[in-house]
Amino acid sequence: MKADVDAACDAAEAVRELKGRLDEANAARNTHQKAGKGKLSPEERETHTATGRELKAAGEVIEKELATAEESLRELACSLPNYLHPSVPDGGEHDADVLREVGTPKNFDFTPLDHVELGEKLDLIDFESATKVTGTKFYYLKNEAVLLDLALQRMAFEMLRADGFTLHTTPDLARAQVLEGIGFNPRGPETQVYSIKNTDLCLVGTAEITLGGLHQDSIIEEQDLPLKLAGISHCFRTEAGAAGRESRGLYRVHQFTKVEMFVISRPEDSEAIHDEILAFEERFFQALEVPYRVLNIAAGDLGAPAYRKFDIEAWIPSRGEGGAYGEVTSASNCTDYQSRRLGIRVRRTPEAGQKKGKIEFAHMLNGTAVAVSRALITLLENHQRADGSISIPKALQAYTGFDEIKAR
Repeated sequence: MKADVDAACDAAEAVRELKGRLDEANAARNTHQKAGKGKLSPEERETHTATGRELKAAGEVIEKELATAEESLRELACSLPNYLHPSVPDGGEHDADVLREVGTPKNFDFTPLDHVELGEKLDLIDFESATKVTGTKFYYLKNEAVLLDLALQRMAFEMLRADGFTLHTTPDLARAQVLEGIGFNPRGPETQVYSIKNTDLCLVGTAEITLGGLHQDSIIEEQDLPLKLAGISHCFRTEAGAAGRESRGLYRVHQFTKVEMFVISRPEDSEAIHDEILAFEERFFQALEVPYRVLNIAAGDLGAPAYRKFDIEAWIPSRGEGGAYGEVTSASNCTDYQSRRLGIRVRRTPEAGQKKGKIEFAHMLNGTAVAVSRALITLLENHQRADGSISIPKALQAYTGFDEIKAR
């Protein structure tokens, strides 16, 4: 559904009008009921009862109209995107501002292989068997790739714990209403979400969903903010329409593992926290010794929840002719877009003379600590050697237990 502000305003006015009519109908019915408590003749009692039925029926008609109007308003309101940060550039997918480039892409003195070729040659990834078992865009990781997968998760969690995040493993399923609250469309032809038949459950595409739903319909005390949550989950995406060379191999798959950051904050703190989330993502890819660039995403490429979004694109040697950047993380400030839908509020510390503090909607932010499948692409391709082996970045060696994947 396209956003229609005028239609949403009209729907809100219709709801207000119907609520007013319902209040009037209920007031008339209450007055009528009170009038019937006195002494009435049999004829008067019969007339009074008939009038009562008419008033009740009239109120029920308005209630049904109101329910329909509220559902229409909900659908229209949910289609409205967040406001935009003043720095967000105009345009679409190719109009993001490049904020900085970090690291220099390697000039290989040999013809580098892509991660699919490396995975096959080093017996690390098996796409063919996964296609037989599950279908296209699924895969098996094998041998050292399994340990790399676990090492990336562990390194991310150790760094996040040091930064004050509370670590979680999260469910891989969530109710459709939680997905809607976060800003995902769990139904319809354009959805990227897998739904479980005969239930209201969906497979999550990110732990943002389950971490965001963790505090739905709650009031958090101001002194307890920010809540810094880190979660690991499998992520499931239909990737409808995804095709082409850039989607080859692990880049666009139906299932992958991701460590996600999620923060609930005071409104005045969210922009600074957004910068902190981005800084973590940069530190992580610097530790992987992979060149990258940071983008400020343009308005037409933002999802509805995001007030502002930064992407990190890592250098992928096999992309295009001689290499290109590809997205590996994102970091979004969603302000109060998600908290309004999920009912997540903050109670301010009472000021002098106040018994209770003001209650308002919190701000919510999310960012990728590591999407393992894409991180594996950058590691294998950027750290390959002429003899066919793969070097392991020093920061990761403590978690892998080895410093190279030897040529086979």
